Amino acid sequence: MLRCMLRAKIHKATVTESNITYEGSLTIDEELLEATGTRPFEQVRVSNLNNGERFETYVIPGKRGSGVICLNGPTARKGTVGDVIIIFSYGYYTEEEMKGFSPVIIRLDSDNKIIK
Repeated sequence: MLRCMLRAKIHKATVTESNITYEGSLTIDEELLEATGTRPFEQVRVSNLNNGERFETYVIPGKRGSGVICLNGPTARKGTVGDVIIIFSYGYYTEEEMKGFSPVIIRLDSDNKIIK
């Protein structure tokens, strides 16, 4: 049996941009994607702490070191610049793979830099 488990989380990312005319997705600074092992076009779930919205989309890499978190296309309607969001990535694991498993969790400051 496979279990769906939290694989990675970007905690308290601040939305820096919103682009309703883009065809869709969530742009995330490439450094943050690498820190969590998240791949371009991977599905994510997003929870907006400011308005309670929750939605699923996929990620595209943004400029490395920019701190960009951009809501694109329809997701731009789910929040505004300055909102704080949590980005979740899930994976399916066997019971054997779950032994000793723990998700990668990064916490960000207000500039979307990883808090050490």
